[in-house]
Amino acid sequence: MSRWIILVGVLSYSTALATGPAWAGPPFLTDDPQPVELGHWEFYAASQWSAARHAADGTAPHFEVNYGALPELQLHAIVPASLALTSGEPARYGLGDIEVGAKFRFIDEGERRPQVGTFPLVLLPTGSATRGLGSGKTQVFLPIWVQKSFERWTTYGGGGLRLAAGERDGVVGWLVQRELAKGLTLGTEAFLTVPLSGGVRELQINIGLVVDFSDRHHLLLSAGPAFGGEDRAQTYVAYQLTI
Repeated sequence: MSRWIILVGVLSYSTALATGPAWAGPPFLTDDPQPVELGHWEFYAASQWSAARHAADGTAPHFEVNYGALPELQLHAIVPASLALTSGEPARYGLGDIEVGAKFRFIDEGERRPQVGTFPLVLLPTGSATRGLGSGKTQVFLPIWVQKSFERWTTYGGGGLRLAAGERDGVVGWLVQRELAKGLTLGTEAFLTVPLSGGVRELQINIGLVVDFSDRHHLLLSAGPAFGGEDRAQTYVAYQLTI
């Protein structure tokens, strides 16, 4: 979006961050249906991390760009430099899995009607799976997102399918946020991943703080745990420029 919220919160990602960037709007997992305005750009320089007992992996950094290519249509790409750390082993660093996608809003928000859109994403296996820098397979995420605003409150969410060779996951997420003051917004989300081809369900609870320094300059921060899978903590930090 042309004015991104900056969130300090709990970010939990259902796969190791070294395999690629998150499937959603930074730094939340849950996304919204609102595309970047026609002819406008969003640029991110970010670092995203996941840490378990004896290992950590993440992006150092990753770069994201979003562009309003057509009315109601946003083009999207993330290029990560991934870093994987394991106790007692050499660090591994290199190109991670590149993410591309397009967000399309097909219902505008009305007085009572929410806005609705989709944001298909493809994660390309450009990172080395043998070095722990990529997944080694193409992944596709097919979601539907819904959003409604009420004065200082905004709520959005939805879900979809995450597909890869031999794997299928259902995901559902919802977020509520409130503008506390100009340039300062607080939000919280719940994000559930349900493996449809076998595996462990994982619930991620995120809270976030949104800070806008101006219409162009933004800082994004987040941190927190996940439940149901491996015990781990996540952090996210990014600078965003909107033009």
